[in-house]
Amino acid sequence: MKMMTISLMTPPCALFTDNNIVKNIRVTWPWQQNKNNLQQLKLGPMSVSPMGFGTWAWGNQLLWGYQQSMDSELQQLFNLALDNGINLFDTADSYGTGKLNGQSEKLLGNFIAQYPGQAETRDNVVIATKFAAYPWRLTPNQFVNAAKSSLNRLQIEQIGIAQLHWSTANYAPFQERALWDGLVAMYDQGLVRAVGVSNYGPKQLLKIHDYLKERGVPLSSAQVQFSLLSMGEDQMEIKTICDSLGIRVISYSPLGLGMLTGKYTPSNLPQGPRSLLFRQIIPGVEPLLISLKEIALKRGKTIPQVAINWCICKGTIPIPGVKSVKQAEENLGALGWKLKANELDQLEYAARQSPGKMIQNVFQTR
Repeated sequence: MKMMTISLMTPPCALFTDNNIVKNIRVTWPWQQNKNNLQQLKLGPMSVSPMGFGTWAWGNQLLWGYQQSMDSELQQLFNLALDNGINLFDTADSYGTGKLNGQSEKLLGNFIAQYPGQAETRDNVVIATKFAAYPWRLTPNQFVNAAKSSLNRLQIEQIGIAQLHWSTANYAPFQERALWDGLVAMYDQGLVRAVGVSNYGPKQLLKIHDYLKERGVPLSSAQVQFSLLSMGEDQMEIKTICDSLGIRVISYSPLGLGMLTGKYTPSNLPQGPRSLLFRQIIPGVEPLLISLKEIALKRGKTIPQVAINWCICKGTIPIPGVKSVKQAEENLGALGWKLKANELDQLEYAARQSPGKMIQNVFQTR
């Protein structure tokens, strides 16, 4: 009995050798063949995978239906991610509902500690956590304490990227300087390797970049809602600014909270609060979903893989959320290939022709 390792690109004739059918077949996926050669990107002083995983759902019962019984599968998908070259995980100190506040960081800390693979792989994990702009966080020392609390939950010595979760410029501009000083304090005390922002619009992004630069703190990343449903003027201006300043764009919600998975229709909506949003937007997304499906079939991919790959091709680091091994496996299939120029044009034209657009985050500033 023969053992043969094949890839999805192996022709059927290769399964027949000397007139004997190979009976034991181990399938390898495209990203597994290249995992050791997965081209990493520079993000500040670190090297990260071209895609990360988001962990908003880990601990969120209200929106994502988290239950502690899911922890075992979350550990499995974490291990799967590391085994296949993913080393960037995005979280926040506010992720987790009610008594589970901070649960996402706690789970990541446990999973890192319990990872059964090589120590080098474990040590290369980059945690990007976001710090909420709570109204009582008004001094640098309060942010230092917040960073220390996150380090305890994560069970690590240094945070990869400390990000401001949102700007207060829209509703409490007097607090904004305290947030910036908090990043400086965390960085100066060596609690974090790099700093970034989330939900900052073009104007505020330039302001904080210049403020941090004056204090010798480089702004390494900017996280923004970026997808085929969120490719408006602000997103493109942010991308242009970041490219000119050497700031990495991290695209959150690259699948539009699930609208770009192809799973949902006006008559098949997700359960929970998301259904209200989907009911408004999904009917207007049909032209885009048709193009996604067409390209997916042509390329032998799935709709989510095409949508995520679009974000990669636009020069961003997408962080699709994952809460099952199946989702992680599918998202990994967005790596190891790239959409062609005409396919990018087709998708963007379809997106512009689709009246359904993602509602922007209420905390997004100009």
